[in-house]
Amino acid sequence: MIAISACLAGEAVRYDGSHKFYAPLKALQNSGMAVPVCPEILGGLPVPRAPAEITGGEGCDVWAGTARVTGNDGEDVTDAFKQGALRALEYLKQRNITHVILKADSPSCGSGRIYSGAFDGSLKSGNGVATALFEANGITVWHEDHPALSGLIGQLLQNGNNG
Repeated sequence: MIAISACLAGEAVRYDGSHKFYAPLKALQNSGMAVPVCPEILGGLPVPRAPAEITGGEGCDVWAGTARVTGNDGEDVTDAFKQGALRALEYLKQRNITHVILKADSPSCGSGRIYSGAFDGSLKSGNGVATALFEANGITVWHEDHPALSGLIGQLLQNGNNG
């Protein structure tokens, strides 16, 4: 069993009320091998909401207290992002989930790169708030653009059909 970002599963949970359905994950969902999770929703953020980005660093810096998550409207949503990540981690632990496929570039779920904090569409190196927490707790994080993702999906489906 793995977890996937709810927006990649087709749930309309993104800041603008949309989703980012990622068709290759559909087979995992249909086989019952993937469950959706959205740290931002678990943190109590509404849909729709102002787009948010990390300022002053990346996800691990948010946990260290040296960076913040702020909406483009100026609202500080750091606490909601942290609470949502903690609730998502508990959800994963309760289900013994050790691998997740999350939305690239997101201030929650980004893995290896996130939006810069300037609200201009530019990216910077770093992880989102939830990704930083998950990785610190031994959970392997992939994103939908990972070059080996199709192989992982195939392996999961093959193992699921054999066991």
